[in-house]
Amino acid sequence: MRTHEQVLEIVRGLEEEYPAAMCTLDYGKDYELLFSVRLAAQCTDERVNKITPALFERFPTLEDFAQADIEEVEQYVKPCGFYHTKARDIVECAKILLVRFGGKVPGTMEELLSLPGVGRKTANLILGDVFHAPGAVVVDTHCIRLSNRMGLVDNLKDPAKIEPLLREQLPPEKSSDFCHRLVLHGRAVCTARSPRCENCCVRHVCQTGSGQ
Repeated sequence: MRTHEQVLEIVRGLEEEYPAAMCTLDYGKDYELLFSVRLAAQCTDERVNKITPALFERFPTLEDFAQADIEEVEQYVKPCGFYHTKARDIVECAKILLVRFGGKVPGTMEELLSLPGVGRKTANLILGDVFHAPGAVVVDTHCIRLSNRMGLVDNLKDPAKIEPLLREQLPPEKSSDFCHRLVLHGRAVCTARSPRCENCCVRHVCQTGSGQ
């Protein structure tokens, strides 16, 4: 595990390297982010961004999604994989948002987890990006890989175990952006197959890069 000072240095280094920390999914409305995150499950954000413009143009309102024919939605989201389940979840989610939440994306973990296809990763992303809630920690594949390599957690793969450990270590107001920066760093430098430690902005405080 890293010391408090080392954690803060990792946060600082990533902030300097990636000043524009933001979700890489394209969206204009809160519920569009919710649906895009659902589509991104076991799919790349890049692919999701290619199909959502046509999807959101065909169904421009939450009411349109709620009234949509699931098979038609499937045709739009098919390139994202698991399209039967994803299309069903999106349509059902739209209905629930209208009936239970007045057409608004809810702002609590409990309420978000009650929506079809929404797990803690999605809920934390919504809480962080839409509501700017402190302490939101999005544990995706990049976060799992990098937090282990950096020494923020010790050989853990379970998101449910990693999430509270990161929340304990990270400044609450920076945790959401930190997770976005892990994604950017994981794509650019600390890749799954061949991490380029020589190009890493936090190598000096990384458990793997520094060898300490």
